[in-house]
Amino acid sequence: MEELKDLKQRLEQQRPDTWGELPDIPLYMDQVVSYLSRQMISFEEGDSLTPAMINNYIKDGLLDRANGKKYGQEHLAYLTAISALKQVLSVREMRALTAIGRERRDSERQYELFWAYLDEALKDTAARLDENTTDHDLPKLVLDLALRSYADGLACRRVLAIMAQRDGHGELLAGKKKEK
Repeated sequence: MEELKDLKQRLEQQRPDTWGELPDIPLYMDQVVSYLSRQMISFEEGDSLTPAMINNYIKDGLLDRANGKKYGQEHLAYLTAISALKQVLSVREMRALTAIGRERRDSERQYELFWAYLDEALKDTAARLDENTTDHDLPKLVLDLALRSYADGLACRRVLAIMAQRDGHGELLAGKKKEK
């Protein structure tokens, strides 16, 4: 099936830029939105981040404010991660994960870990796709992928709650922002 072959190939090959490939000059908001639309695998027009979404992530404490009106490498790294994680985590859950991560590592190291884990996850999913799958077997494939996503999501949320509690960020998952 040509569509599965294309999907598998994209999952095997397309990756966001590594830290060293992120633009090293600050970008204005319209440049950020344009850049981020090319960072992640996308099949739909509406999957991209918008300026309003970026501003909301700043208000929600997920992302630091721009320096003047420009966004640097750290902003681009976090926004790339947010683009992927927003598919499976709530803003509140991403805020807790980000808070824990900021205490443990620098931004470059965090992004390198995100990139490596994303690379591994995309390769694992690509390996599950058989381009010889028939139309008759597509519902079974969809169910398999969906239930794996569900199971991974359950485990992810529980491990995040355990980490947040142990690191003193339980209030972030309870919906309260930590006072600065």
